[in-house]
Amino acid sequence: MSQPPAVIRVVNHPLLQHHLGRLRDESTSPAEFRSLVNRVAMLLGTAATESLTTKEATVMTPVADATVRQLNQRIGLVPILRAGLGLVDPLIELIPSAEVWHLGLFRDEATAEPVEYYRKLPETDPVDIALVVDPMLATGGSATLALDVLRQWGVPIVKLVVLIAAPEGIAAVQEQFPDVEIIAGAIDERLNEKKYIVPGLGDAGDRLFNTLR
Repeated sequence: MSQPPAVIRVVNHPLLQHHLGRLRDESTSPAEFRSLVNRVAMLLGTAATESLTTKEATVMTPVADATVRQLNQRIGLVPILRAGLGLVDPLIELIPSAEVWHLGLFRDEATAEPVEYYRKLPETDPVDIALVVDPMLATGGSATLALDVLRQWGVPIVKLVVLIAAPEGIAAVQEQFPDVEIIAGAIDERLNEKKYIVPGLGDAGDRLFNTLR
């Protein structure tokens, strides 16, 4: 199956935008922040999976046989550690059969470049579609590295699911992977001199895991 044309999709669902507003608020507690990320991720995941294919099947209801539809693709969730873990549980709720594979990346603060420190992916038998999940698409360094790893694995369809994206990160992904769909809750203004998204919501990982110091 070929990859669809490049799409930057902002999910403007009223509930998603409401929850995203609370995520941005610096007074939101870590516990509420995690709960809000779950809600936003589920809404983003619903949008990201609209193009999944199904097959016909028959089940027995308490009354009679019923013709139903069932997923017929292997779906992989690929969180970029550590902040991407915050989006996994709600997506597993949506897709219980999904496989979860992990990529550990951190940003070198001196160069703002991604450094890979962990990879849990098989060498063969790629999934049919992979959703790379990370709260923020800032410079695009981690995202493009993750997308490159998945292409090497042989995944035919890859989508990037993020809470917030910066124009710089979108441009970086489009330049290297013009056929990858990006699903986001918002596209913000820019990156600041520290490569943080403006206005953004701060460090998503620290806010998720209550490690602000």
